[in-house]
Amino acid sequence: MSVIGRFAVKVLNAQQRRLSQLIVDSSAVEQLKNIGESSLRVTVDGGGCSGFQYNFEIPESINDEDVVIEKDGVQIVTDEISLDFMKGSTIEYHEELIRSAFRVVKNPQAEEGCSCGVSFSIKID
Repeated sequence: MSVIGRFAVKVLNAQQRRLSQLIVDSSAVEQLKNIGESSLRVTVDGGGCSGFQYNFEIPESINDEDVVIEKDGVQIVTDEISLDFMKGSTIEYHEELIRSAFRVVKNPQAEEGCSCGVSFSIKID
């Protein structure tokens, strides 16, 4: 904490600011623990019906250039480029009658997505 005038301000370094741009919901943490995994890789690739798609996999290893977000004993692993496409998003685990899956929601970078929720198009200013 730094004190500026009468106010205590938490100063974030560049790494902390970048990591704070992706929110990990407790449902994702809980599901990873339920399946006995400690990490999930989330990436964005070109493709899908809307132009870009989210990919989820259990990583075999974590690379030096990976961005790792830790919450309650689990890790969400991504890369710098994918993180740019997901800034401000939430990673969650969602269950419904026809399927259960990890997903990215509330993505302020996405303009629209397909009905399955896996692919999206980006906002162009």
